Formats: sequence, structure tokens, C-alpha cells
Amino acid sequence: MTSIADLEIFARVVTAGSMSAAGRELDLSPAVVSKRISHLEARLGTRLFHRTTRQLQLTETGRGFYERVVQILNTVQEAEAFVSSGHERAGGTLRITAPTAFSRLHIAPYLGSFMKKYPELSIEIIATDHIMDIVKDSVDVAVRIAEVDDSSLVTRKLAPCRRVFCASPAYLKEHGTPKTLADLSSHKAVVENNAAWRLQGPDGVVSLKLSSELKTNSSEIVHQAVACGCGVGFLSTWEIRDDLFSRKLVPILPQYREAPGVAIYAVYPDKHFIPARLRVFVEFLEAAYGPTPYWDEALDLPSRPALRVAAQMPEAAAEA
Repeated sequence: MTSIADLEIFARVVTAGSMSAAGRELDLSPAVVSKRISHLEARLGTRLFHRTTRQLQLTETGRGFYERVVQILNTVQEAEAFVSSGHERAGGTLRITAPTAFSRLHIAPYLGSFMKKYPELSIEIIATDHIMDIVKDSVDVAVRIAEVDDSSLVTRKLAPCRRVFCASPAYLKEHGTPKTLADLSSHKAVVENNAAWRLQGPDGVVSLKLSSELKTNSSEIVHQAVACGCGVGFLSTWEIRDDLFSRKLVPILPQYREAPGVAIYAVYPDKHFIPARLRVFVEFLEAAYGPTPYWDEALDLPSRPALRVAAQMPEAAAEA
């Protein structure tokens, strides 16, 4: 019978992308990892990976096997969590994914006190602006900043997320200050992933998509580009608080804010038994941020406009 340890090694090789990387994460030599994978393939009577000198790719059979192995490992974790929850022990490895900038600004500064409080717990943070498949990638919890509507996942609100239109003083001096959404059609915009902005204003919830000369998948690059005068951005206060106070960024179009439902969420698979390590981490972040997060304190921002039925976009500001 295949051991759970071999399944864990196999799954880690898939997520890490190589046997050497998996070995480093598991504190095993690449030779040991390779040997365990070879024994697993021999026991199953099939190849799980295509191997070359530079690449390691799952075979079609390997992909199907991996999907089922993830389910098995999650079930084992749930069983262990059920046993450990009786005495509130938070141990093992907690795999977290979160946006790069948010990880740096609002998760990393708290890790010292969190890990001191839970010394049996180890942390692995995958900081990326890419939305990971938390089931397929064996992630315990994802911190997401968006409108979350995946009914197959559990979502728990950690904090509100305020978003404001803003630009640098130099940009506004050169190009003027837009007063309406229609005015934005004559301005430069800096947009992450060329996405549409969903926002709420006097006419309800609208969607606005502007062309951008600068294309990037990084929210941090968007932030710095707007601060350097590249154009108008629609940015979160958790990221630009200091720039708003220093007037490096100036809020504009105060009648518009993020759409209802946009917030900072902890997202995790729907499990009957929540592992103690996951529960204590989510509760820790909730307590650290609070209902009015520290990054919004003392910011002079308008209250949310009254919600009305969504209106059509002004023609000049509609998607090209």
C-alpha cells in the first residue's frame, strides 16, 4: 500500500516544480525524493512525470493522480485537525497565499508575534498577485482583496477595503483634475492587468474600463507609476495611506468608491473540520486589523454614497 509520506512527497514535487525544490522544502536530499518518486511509480506501474534535464512535467495519468492525492491529503489534515482541536493545539505547516504588497505591508510585520504565540506552527507564504487555486495548490488559506463569489469556498471578512481615485500633484498640474467619470476618458490611466474598475457613486454601481499605456500584473508597480505621474489610479488605502498623508498622491473624484462587497477576505476550502492552525491565523488577522483597520485611521475620506440602481456609464467613459 502506498504510504501517506510518499503521497506528500509526490504532491510537494508537483507544487514546487522540481525534485530539488521539493527536497529543500521537505528537508530531504534530491536523491531521496527521486528515489521515493521512482518507487511510487514502480508500485503504481505507470509514469507520473515526464523527465528531461531541464523540465519535470506531469503525465496525463500523473495529473489525474495528483487531483486525487490532494483530496486524500486534505482528508488526512481534516482528521488530524479533528483530533487536535480538542486541546487547541495549532501545529504543522500553514500554507498561505496573499497579494505581494499586502503580504509585505500587513502580514509580514505580524509574523513574529504570531509564531511566538504558536511555536509549534511553521509558516509558508506564497506572495503573488496571481489568484492561485487553493485546492489544487494545497493552500490552507488565501487572503484576497476583491468581491469574492466562489460558492465552493468559505469566505471570512478580515477588514473593509477602501479604494480611491488618485493621482500625483505633478500629473494633475499638467493635465488638470477630472471632475466626472466622463472626464477620465481624456486622461491617462494606470490599471493592473488592464482590468475594469467596479465602483460605486451617485448613480449606483458602475463598471469602468479605460485603456492604459502601461500594462502590468503588479499592484506595486501600479502604485509607484501613479505616484510618479504616469496617470490616474484607483488604489486601496491599505497600500497608499502614507502617500495620501504626505500628499505624494492626491485623492480625486471623492464621490466614487469601491463597489459594495469589495473587502479583504480569508478564503479557504469548505471543510467540516477547520484545522486549528487555520482558525488561529484567521482570528489573529481579524484582531490585528479590526472593523476599522489602522491604515484608514485619520484619513479624511468621504462616506459611502447611498446605493442606487446601477446606471449606464457616461458614453465618453464607457469601454472602448
